[in-house]
Amino acid sequence: MIRVRKDMLVPIDKIPPEILALIPEFWDRRNRDQDVITLTHVCHSWREIFVSRSSLWTNFNCSDEEKTRVYLKRSKSFPINLSLDLNKGILPCDPIFQIIPHATGRLKSLFVKGLIGDVEVVTSHLSHPAPLLERLSIHSDPPLPHRAPVLPSTLFNGDLSSLRVLHLEFVHTQLLWRNMVNLTSLALTHIPSGAVSTGQLLDFFESAPYLEEVKLWFATPKAGIQGGRMVSLACLKSMDIIADTPCSALLDHLLIPAGAKLEIRADRLNSSPMREHLPRSLDNLKNFSDFTAIELYPNEYYQGTKFSGPNGHVNITLRDHRTELIFEFLAKFDTSKTERLIINRGYLLSRESLYRALLPMKDLRTLTLSKCNLPYTPIHALEPCSSEVVVCPKLEELVLMPHPHKRIVGVIEMAAARASRGEKLRTFRIIGGLDAVDLDVSELGKYVCNVEYGPIV
Repeated sequence: MIRVRKDMLVPIDKIPPEILALIPEFWDRRNRDQDVITLTHVCHSWREIFVSRSSLWTNFNCSDEEKTRVYLKRSKSFPINLSLDLNKGILPCDPIFQIIPHATGRLKSLFVKGLIGDVEVVTSHLSHPAPLLERLSIHSDPPLPHRAPVLPSTLFNGDLSSLRVLHLEFVHTQLLWRNMVNLTSLALTHIPSGAVSTGQLLDFFESAPYLEEVKLWFATPKAGIQGGRMVSLACLKSMDIIADTPCSALLDHLLIPAGAKLEIRADRLNSSPMREHLPRSLDNLKNFSDFTAIELYPNEYYQGTKFSGPNGHVNITLRDHRTELIFEFLAKFDTSKTERLIINRGYLLSRESLYRALLPMKDLRTLTLSKCNLPYTPIHALEPCSSEVVVCPKLEELVLMPHPHKRIVGVIEMAAARASRGEKLRTFRIIGGLDAVDLDVSELGKYVCNVEYGPIV
């Protein structure tokens, strides 16, 4: 008679050890460490399986000396991911100093966050090469006035050629590193004023030809450089800038490729006019040509313009209460190919300002007005007077999302005037119902091919 052990009847015991050891690799990294430790206490065989899997012991936080020693031993020669939260301070006997001398060459990713002095102490010890390092994030707590941690030029011996992601926040650096040939993502946030010049940024961009994502939040230089130096960001997919100084100091020297998304936000009230946040010549913004859609969002404090088309996207937001600036800015561009215009929650000043903005849009087919606070203005701007040409002659669809406290009037008069000129609207759509619109649907139907209305879905 054959005897069968009871534990062999458990389905999980039928999984081959080499497959069982792979399972934690697919778990969420945030909780994986504790879960793997739990697995090593299930039974002796499981302990051997998971302890021998070196890749499961590569995430360090150096919070405990014994744990650090065990992880160093079990991870063997595998690349390691080091996360250091220094907000509680560090001491000369801190476990981190057990790792730095022995494992810098094994670093795959490094995250450092802490007080100014502690960040400086740790980074000063990182002078050995890190040939495997792919991700580097250094975040200091908000610095004291005129004081921020300074990253040494000897960081990892000045060689970060394997790096793919670099994020720096509240640190002082002059970006002296070269040969960033593998870098694809750069984020500089709250870099102290004057820490990085336009020339240093351009040098850095030239050394990183495969950059795809760039985020500069309060990290743009205040002044440009002399001459016509241009640097191409040929692989760029998105650039996100928040600044309280004109972005043109940097953008004057960058070639932004077609297909890229450029977002510029000025976060200071009454900051520089919109035109100062774009380069003096738009020829180097290849993503800014032939845009077919425009979204305006003028309100009491922020003025914004979003351009999009087959070559990319440009979004500019300015913190300012002068609503007329958005229409002055729009008038500087060729909008003849614009097919779709959205005005979102706007404080529109006058019929004349909007009329001048709409007049060049010969190809406009859809106009959407979303909760504008002066809803009569855009309706009146579409109504041709006796001495004027028909505005937006190809307009086919007018979409209204009425503001709950504003009534829209003049729609029938506008539609009738356009129909009399042979420019009959095909579709008039009201989203949100008829309660905020003063019109007779049957009367409007005489001048519009299709009238639609209903609640927001």
